[in-house]
Amino acid sequence: MSLDIRLGPDDVARCAWVGDDAEYRRYHDEEWGMPLHGDRELFEKMALEGFQAGLSWITILRKRPRFREVFAGFDPATVAAYDETDVERLMAHAGIIRNRAKILATISNAQLVLEMPTGELDEFMWSFAPAPRARPSSFAEVPAVTLESEAMSKALRKRGFRFVGSTTMYALMQSAGMVDDHVHGCWRAA
Repeated sequence: MSLDIRLGPDDVARCAWVGDDAEYRRYHDEEWGMPLHGDRELFEKMALEGFQAGLSWITILRKRPRFREVFAGFDPATVAAYDETDVERLMAHAGIIRNRAKILATISNAQLVLEMPTGELDEFMWSFAPAPRARPSSFAEVPAVTLESEAMSKALRKRGFRFVGSTTMYALMQSAGMVDDHVHGCWRAA
């Protein structure tokens, strides 16, 4: 078996990055690489990927229930209305990543989502999804950045979005199923 595949405690072959963590297994099996649509859903992905910058994804995944709680389920209209009192409340909440710049970016990004007609964020983000490509045989073949993620990042920044760098946007593309980077041998690759 490839070093990029690992048998879980349930004897299921998965991408090796999952390791032995039950939450990572669930995320890998049920979310990662599955097509995700909806303005609210993609706003949440964008926000969480932005909070993840510089941290491990498992940290965000474990804190996601609290993020959803304090950011009102990532409802753009609610988040867009947050003020300085809300920022201070969020900065004091130990259950999330307390980074003022990321919190402010999430609020600002919600305001930008509200300026778009319903469905436009979904359509806009998915317009950068690349054509299907050959399944990677190993994670060495999986890029951190692509021309498409660079283009998405540039287009989002041009609209005023923050914490949407090209590496972050490639991670969003993987997470939201715009690309499928499950390696050969993973049960999801079948």
